[in-house]
Amino acid sequence: MARKNLFEVSETTGEHSAPDAARTSLVRPLMGLERPLKPGRPVGAISQSLENINSRAQRAEEIERKLSEGQAVVELDPTLIDESIVIDRLGVSDEAQASLVAQIREHGQQVPILVRPHPQDGGRYQVAYGHRRLRAVRQLGRPVRAVVRDLTDAQLVISQGQENNSRSDLSYIERCYFAVKLETKGFSRDIIMASLGVDKAALSKMIALVARLPPEIIEAIGTAESFGRQRWAELADLLEDRGKRARALKAIQEPEFAVRTSDERFRAIHDLVRTSTRKPDQTVWTAANGSRLVKINDSETKMTLAFDKRVEPEFASFVRERLQALYDEFRQKITD
Repeated sequence: MARKNLFEVSETTGEHSAPDAARTSLVRPLMGLERPLKPGRPVGAISQSLENINSRAQRAEEIERKLSEGQAVVELDPTLIDESIVIDRLGVSDEAQASLVAQIREHGQQVPILVRPHPQDGGRYQVAYGHRRLRAVRQLGRPVRAVVRDLTDAQLVISQGQENNSRSDLSYIERCYFAVKLETKGFSRDIIMASLGVDKAALSKMIALVARLPPEIIEAIGTAESFGRQRWAELADLLEDRGKRARALKAIQEPEFAVRTSDERFRAIHDLVRTSTRKPDQTVWTAANGSRLVKINDSETKMTLAFDKRVEPEFASFVRERLQALYDEFRQKITD
């Protein structure tokens, strides 16, 4: 359904056309009527008066005004609507989407979505919020009920975020990930705070948390609705260890991982990296003369050598100066 067919407007007039000014006033750009409406041919013997034409024009102007203010709900072809400039969800379960489809099938679409005319394609729209409802009516093969507003990019993401916040519709990690996506798109912190309804300190924590987590793990786990800031921060702390991070990245590739619920996926990764670390092996290297010179801590990801300068003050510097020679010897050995 093209934008020019949002409203079916029919004007029945007499043999005499309305003045050019009257016809020009019928141009309704937000309604998709980019050319003046032409009076129709006479029906029967009675012509409509110019006053009737003006009355209809006034009603059309009222519809146009409401549409421009976002007050009118119209029906659109869902195939003409594209996604938002920033996706805020980390996925929706098949069960939740099926439930929404069943609800709309039985009761109809009760809440309209919000869209704007597409900034690059005059024949299309871009959704601000209502992605799940849009997907559901597409599955049902129905037109989607929508409010159309002329929105800037900033207004679009603020509307998108505030609508989700008002319904507590996004999990904590989704809100954090949405904030990072907005910042990556170049939106200011003020716009992001307005979108998410948070203050500067809270937003900084949200963005910092995502920076500590591999995006592959966030996206593989998904919404994790039962887990908030504290548990995600714990996971981020655990994943600071490169060995644990590598095991987590490997685990999310396993086929059985994807079939779990999002909460189960979070628990699986959290449990894996929390329990998989063995305690470092601690030993002391003793020289032939019995001097206990070096304490060795050997973990899964690193080995540290602690030289006791009280026993042999110059030994640590002696070893440090010969590290390159030792490394060259090591490389030669493994390549022979």
